[in-house]
Amino acid sequence: MSAIAPERMPALYLSHGAPPLADDPLWPGQLAAWSAGLPRPKAILMVSAHWEDAPLALGATETVPLVYDFWGFPEHYYQVRYDAPGAPLLAESVRKLLRGAGHPVQDVPDRGLDHGAYVPLVEMFPDAGIPVLQISMPTLDPRKLMDIGRRLAPLRDEGVLIVGSGFFTHNLAALRHEGTPGWSTEFDAWGREALEAQDIDALLDFEHKSPSGRLAHPRTEHFAPLFVTLGAAQDGLESRRDVIDGFWMGLAKRSVQFG
Repeated sequence: MSAIAPERMPALYLSHGAPPLADDPLWPGQLAAWSAGLPRPKAILMVSAHWEDAPLALGATETVPLVYDFWGFPEHYYQVRYDAPGAPLLAESVRKLLRGAGHPVQDVPDRGLDHGAYVPLVEMFPDAGIPVLQISMPTLDPRKLMDIGRRLAPLRDEGVLIVGSGFFTHNLAALRHEGTPGWSTEFDAWGREALEAQDIDALLDFEHKSPSGRLAHPRTEHFAPLFVTLGAAQDGLESRRDVIDGFWMGLAKRSVQFG
């Protein structure tokens, strides 16, 4: 008897928040409800705004301590654990898909999940029972990231959930803690419309074609994971749906599912 093929997984872009997300009265429940509606992944491939390394790096393929890549928070945020299994088989698949296409790959076996990866995973898959592999962004060039996503797209047919983890707007220096700033709402509305229209060219050139693009993302690392997701979504862009929207501490938490 042949094995049953795994269900094709969607590709996600989510706004990952920060360690205090766990204390928010709304957002953890939104993430939990999202994951409850997904097929159970065989493994999760995370691309976080908080890991840039070239050539593209594969994180630990066995369970290692988390990376608490933040400062000045209360001590209990540094006590969070997420002991998900490593994903050596997924790592080998990533190597084959990328190296075969001419993308060099390196291994960083002691690099644990950073907060862009584990903060949302704690809420979405709290049992920590699914193997997780985090990979770095070797560039912030949207087109190159889309190409990486395209190369990784076949993993979706193997039951792998591909997640780009960033923040739909991200400019901490420009926040004044007096409500949601105009640049954040303007960019969020523009981004929603561009996604609805499947206007990939506009998204790729968001710094010039969007209102307040440079204010919403003075550095592009929190928007960049979206392009890995878009590449992995391939021809399924019409199936896009916004799962989470609204704002958190003035930043747009828009999160999107393809497929």
